Amino acid sequence: MTHPKPGKEKTRDRLIEAAIEVFATAGIVGATTREIARVAGVNEVTLFRHFQNKEQLLGAVVQQVTALQSETLANQDEWTQDLRQDLLHYAWVYTNMLETHEALVRMFIGEAKRHPEEAVKVLQQSFLPLRDKLTNYLQKGIERGTVQPDADLLLSVDLFTGMLLAGVLRRHTAPAQRGYSRDRYVEGCVDLLIRGLCPDIAPVNPQRL
Repeated sequence: MTHPKPGKEKTRDRLIEAAIEVFATAGIVGATTREIARVAGVNEVTLFRHFQNKEQLLGAVVQQVTALQSETLANQDEWTQDLRQDLLHYAWVYTNMLETHEALVRMFIGEAKRHPEEAVKVLQQSFLPLRDKLTNYLQKGIERGTVQPDADLLLSVDLFTGMLLAGVLRRHTAPAQRGYSRDRYVEGCVDLLIRGLCPDIAPVNPQRL
């Protein structure tokens, strides 16, 4: 197996970091390989040695953004199998990823409507596998008897991640006091999901929901 040389790897990383910055501010169409190369401190020819085109670079950006979450979900046998603890851990990994790249996330939301083909293609390649891994974990919960057998797992996962995304966007857009902390919001999302997946299991702090 051939590994990239350290110098090439550093250049590739710089290009990805530059692309994150440029895509976040200029959008998919507005971002140019020339500007990305400039921000990375290399010429455009160097960029094309690493990435064939802008679309390939965009895919690398999303893979970079989701890398930590992918690594966390890679070895599901190492999860605690405590449903609430595992979902809470997933929720924080997901929330931290969204907060770290909040500007890029907003770009994708805006571009998804204006340029659906490019946005959907990248999201399917990078985000849907993460969705599938959480769905598979919950499927194992059904087999273990910790999740009700008739639970709609795909819907549940989408509702769960949607709530987490909404919380991040709301905190950045209107950071007003809402009567609960960021931590409590994330915990509330987990507890609501557990109520839907396991209605016979009472949440840890039911009076706070």
